[in-house]
Amino acid sequence: MVAAAVCSLQMALCGELERPQPVFNRAPLVETPCAQLAIGDIRPEGWLRVQMQTMLDGMTGHLDEIYAKVVGDNNAWLGGEGDAWERGPYWIDGALPMAYIMGDEALKAKCVKWVEAILASQKENGYFGPDTDRPSMDGMQRDNAADWWPRMVALKILQQYYMATGDGRVIDFMTRYFRYQAETLPSKPLGHWTFWGAERGGDNLLVVYWLYDITGDESLLDLGDLIHAQSCDWTGRFTKDNHLYRQNSLHCVNLAQGFKEPVIYYQRSKSGEHLNAPIEALRRIRYTIGFPTGLWAGDELIHFGEPTRGSELCTAVEMMYSLEEMCRVTGDNRYADLLERVAYNALPTQVSPEGDARQYFQQVNQTAVTRDMRNFSTTHEDTDLVFGTLTGYPCCTCNLHQGWPKLTQNLWYANAAGGLAALVYAPCTVETALASGRRVCIEEQTCYPFEETVRFKVSLPEKRRQAETFPLDMRIPEWSDGYTLTVNGERVEPETVGDRAIRLTRAWADGDEAVLEFNAPVRVSYWYDNAAVIERGPLIYSLRMEEQWRKRECEGEDAARYGEYYYEVTSPTAWNVALRNDDLTGDNPKERFTVERRACGPRPWSPQDAPIVIRGRGVRFPSWHQVRGSAANVNYLSQIYPEEEVAEEVAIELVPYGCTTLRITEFPVR
Repeated sequence: MVAAAVCSLQMALCGELERPQPVFNRAPLVETPCAQLAIGDIRPEGWLRVQMQTMLDGMTGHLDEIYAKVVGDNNAWLGGEGDAWERGPYWIDGALPMAYIMGDEALKAKCVKWVEAILASQKENGYFGPDTDRPSMDGMQRDNAADWWPRMVALKILQQYYMATGDGRVIDFMTRYFRYQAETLPSKPLGHWTFWGAERGGDNLLVVYWLYDITGDESLLDLGDLIHAQSCDWTGRFTKDNHLYRQNSLHCVNLAQGFKEPVIYYQRSKSGEHLNAPIEALRRIRYTIGFPTGLWAGDELIHFGEPTRGSELCTAVEMMYSLEEMCRVTGDNRYADLLERVAYNALPTQVSPEGDARQYFQQVNQTAVTRDMRNFSTTHEDTDLVFGTLTGYPCCTCNLHQGWPKLTQNLWYANAAGGLAALVYAPCTVETALASGRRVCIEEQTCYPFEETVRFKVSLPEKRRQAETFPLDMRIPEWSDGYTLTVNGERVEPETVGDRAIRLTRAWADGDEAVLEFNAPVRVSYWYDNAAVIERGPLIYSLRMEEQWRKRECEGEDAARYGEYYYEVTSPTAWNVALRNDDLTGDNPKERFTVERRACGPRPWSPQDAPIVIRGRGVRFPSWHQVRGSAANVNYLSQIYPEEEVAEEVAIELVPYGCTTLRITEFPVR
């Protein structure tokens, strides 16, 4: 009711809002192959809808109640005297697309309250948001109110609000603010108040270019040049400097956010150096700080990829956002492959099954979730691994919410040829207008990433049922050993339109069904110290462990700092297992690891409900034990070892990493 009233008021003030159209680049920016659809055009289905509803019923929909001290009505962004920095905007940056994608009126009303407060806060000179520094209070960030960085998050909120509603006030608001930035940045650059603005300037830059594509105001291009010049040199860090070879050199989340900056600026520079810088970064990361989840060791500073180092939840959702933007700009399927790797491995495991708690850091080899002192660069009274509302550090409590809704928003794009593109796969429905103006609905029926078949069922919702000709682009994942594509049961040969991208252009009739099938053999990859990881499709696999969750109540200062409760997770399962070298050689992984399929239910992200199990053999490794709550360091690769180092052969059961809380993923090889 509140949301409906707000919407009615907006329409009365601004006229009835029109659905925004996909925004492609205008000259002189580089032509982009894809553009995002309006928020709400893509709806999650199947397991994805259940996952998002779980978040909606948990922290995402109720954070203003759970964390009222910081994101409640006293927040400075709402006109109060409380927190004045990033955490409130962080929440709405994920809550707003969640609300409009899921059609949740209660959460819409909460988000619109923030949007209206941000819009109303703008001064004559274009400045907006909190403007008063206040004395420090425990648990709140009340200084550096004028910092550029939290405004970058607020700009993303307004961008998404426009994409959901078409509210023209956003365009006028941003125009005034960017004029203010152009006037002010020469004397107060991005790093003036804190270093975060310079580290994360790419977030500012992408909204500047988005506005330019809508308005054509060429002064925005000059502002973009200034923002790029004041941002940290991510291109140099990725291609010339030694940051990715040097421990403790970068903050893990800054790296995730910085990943997109060279590609965002490439739209203006058209320089191959900018375009290719993230690819070089990924090459370096793979053999230094990299994790098989698609992320890296960073707890909070980056480290070489030992599998008991931490990986921050903010890193996962921010890297996903960077990859989504990079996919849109470049159409490079390497980024889509990596996006799925992060989304379907790292993301599901770091939030509790009921969506009421989250983990600040996760470990690739995680044998206990307890309050023990671990080898992290930044610790918070040993609460970093336990699942709580505020354990570790509270930034992730507010920032995690963007993960699933922004993934959903990027499952489909408008392509530059007037049709649609499916570059990332999950169960969903897209209903939108084509470039021709004709509306089309496509149901994407699949249990991906737990199956390799994706069905696209086309319907034409308008009364006239004539066929509509348009191109449908699809990605062929790097891991797929070939593919087949059929339409209405007949095999078809699509056009190749890029690296591992196919296009099927035809007169689509109501009821047509295209079926895309991939081949996903079992594979092995090698990571830290040549530890072995079992992979299949977009998923990596971990040793299944029995998980015993225990809720612990917090008291006194602990409750004030870390929330009312947290969960510890332990297991009686013997996890000290090595894989046999011969099983991993040549084509042996395909033969010696057996894939067992199970029903894909609505909640697949748990050990007991995992839709796929891989069975194999290993050997017990008695000397590998737990130290301070983590699997001890061990020689993952050993060319010569005494026979007594390993014991009996054992059967092992592997389940998808994202289905686990406790696990061994990187295995010693003997």
